[in-house]
Amino acid sequence: MKHREALDEIVQNHPLIFGKQGEQRDYDAVKRGTYVAGAHVDVWGCVWRNVKTGMDAIVTGHPAPTREAIHALPVPDEDDDMPHGFMYLRLADIRGFEEIMLDFAEEPPKLQMLIDKVLKYNLRQVKQRLEAIHAPEQMVRFGDDLGMQQSLPISPEKWRQYLKPCFCQIYRPVKEAGHYVYMHTDGHILEIIPDLIDCGVDIVNPQVGANGLANLAQACKGKVCVDLDLDRQMFPFWKPEGIDVNVREAVEILGSAEGGLWLSAEIGEDVPLENVEAICVALEKYRLYYR
Repeated sequence: MKHREALDEIVQNHPLIFGKQGEQRDYDAVKRGTYVAGAHVDVWGCVWRNVKTGMDAIVTGHPAPTREAIHALPVPDEDDDMPHGFMYLRLADIRGFEEIMLDFAEEPPKLQMLIDKVLKYNLRQVKQRLEAIHAPEQMVRFGDDLGMQQSLPISPEKWRQYLKPCFCQIYRPVKEAGHYVYMHTDGHILEIIPDLIDCGVDIVNPQVGANGLANLAQACKGKVCVDLDLDRQMFPFWKPEGIDVNVREAVEILGSAEGGLWLSAEIGEDVPLENVEAICVALEKYRLYYR
């Protein structure tokens, strides 16, 4: 891994962000199958391919490429604990993106059949998750990229018709058990943030670049906790002083003395080391901005 020792030093120098570090980390340990180079078949029969260990894989084989195949598609008996992309993206993985877009446009009966199968599986996974939690008021994490760079992939009306009932059903047992719902979603989601809150989301993790700080403040501030995904698409290009400005703006616009904001920074291999350090410095600098 490039810059391994330098990154280790940054981690050691910022315990407020990374916590107290003990033994050397094993950077070569990749646990999840889809992050390993080569092909991987998930419980639904989707074929994932990855060109490099540690990177995200893409789906190249879809178990229901035709509408006729939806009827015969079984709900898996094997459990996988709802990985990222558990509902909307799962539909696209099973059908293929172009096919699922046509399904939402044409609304054939088999679209609802597929949604019902994926929902049935997810409700079983949520039940198992909750059975494994033995402490009160825990945060239960979910992740599904509901938006694209500038819009939703389907209209807000169709999202509310087909997908909102699924998310409400999935989150309901979490809320009934007294836990908190954390929802990560990349892409533009402004139109459906009120719907996610209505479904029971307590913490939403949106992308700032796809939604805008002012828009997110209007949709979220005082209504739902925000774990803001700082603009990872710009981290490779900003100067350190630009990173400081953007972190401060996020805190000023979305933060408050009452809380309700935390910041996340996803760093790719193309981010310069000086920018990694600048991100850490800025996060520490503005963490007590309202005190």
